[in-house]
Amino acid sequence: MKILGIDPGLERTGYGVIALPDGAGEPRLLEAGVIRTSPRDTLAARLIEIQSGLAAVLAEFRPDAAAIEELYSHYAHPRTAILMGHARGTIYLTTAQAGVPIQSYSATHIKKALVGSGRASKEQIQRAIQSQFRLRRAPEPPDVADALAVALCHAHRATRAVITSTNSRAVGVPTHRARARQVGDPPRQVQRPAAQGGQTR
Repeated sequence: MKILGIDPGLERTGYGVIALPDGAGEPRLLEAGVIRTSPRDTLAARLIEIQSGLAAVLAEFRPDAAAIEELYSHYAHPRTAILMGHARGTIYLTTAQAGVPIQSYSATHIKKALVGSGRASKEQIQRAIQSQFRLRRAPEPPDVADALAVALCHAHRATRAVITSTNSRAVGVPTHRARARQVGDPPRQVQRPAAQGGQTR
């Protein structure tokens, strides 16, 4: 099973693709990176950039599921929430067009699933991702680590669902069979080319 994790942002959208083994074993990192847009471009052009970059990832890796961080409900500046909403809408549309189901998780839920604390810092998330996938250094920018954290959060849920499904079948309870796929090539990390921007999202 392949999972695409997404950390949405108008200037930088982080993404990470992981693969779950059929049996016991740790998730494998297939690819991670960011889709960048330029603040000099129009809003429409930036959304197209996000759409085309994400569509390329979906077409190449054909994930079974996608996961995204929920929109934070207490933004200090309403404009930030509005712009983030545009990016998220584009992401939802793109995954739907690819036929990939998408699940959202709160930041607190993601952090707790990964490091056991819903108040973990970005640095802690980066170090956790570095340790999980045995990377030589922490993923940069932090959007990449955040996207992989979302993917791992969904992987934990998927693993629990498979265990529950197996136990249910053992006692004769009807259930849906979880899908699984063979994973592909060794992990690699790239950054999708896009217009360069200088502001933080």
